[in-house]
Amino acid sequence: MNRRTFMQITGVGCIASSLPLAGLAAEVTIDPSTSPLAGSLFYTQDKPGRWAKKVAGHVPNVEKTVVESVTKVRVVTPHEMKDYEHYIVKHVLFDKDFKLLGEHSFDPIQEKAPVSEYELNNYSGIVYALSVCNQHDSWLNSLEV
Repeated sequence: MNRRTFMQITGVGCIASSLPLAGLAAEVTIDPSTSPLAGSLFYTQDKPGRWAKKVAGHVPNVEKTVVESVTKVRVVTPHEMKDYEHYIVKHVLFDKDFKLLGEHSFDPIQEKAPVSEYELNNYSGIVYALSVCNQHDSWLNSLEV
């Protein structure tokens, strides 16, 4: 594992593990778009930080479908999968409190497009999708389901 990958995984893990603790003292709504970490530790369409020219290929698209009363979320990152040279490492799906709903790691040799699907069991509210690129860090988007 190289240093960049280690730092990405560590940073995402720190965010994911510490944010839910903020809600223990009181009911707190987390809005990543107003976080001082947006544009530095993770990136969004509105806060791409140093990667302003990389938005189109890195922000995950989040789509909701309902089939026979089962809600599914599909995450697609419009990014190339250029072997292990440049690819999307994983997708992570969080609920409104940044509790893990699901994740999918990609093998760029086996998977030619970064697409993942998650079935939501009786969950409604906002979901956050994180897309991690091996060269251009972590990108966050959200959708109300």
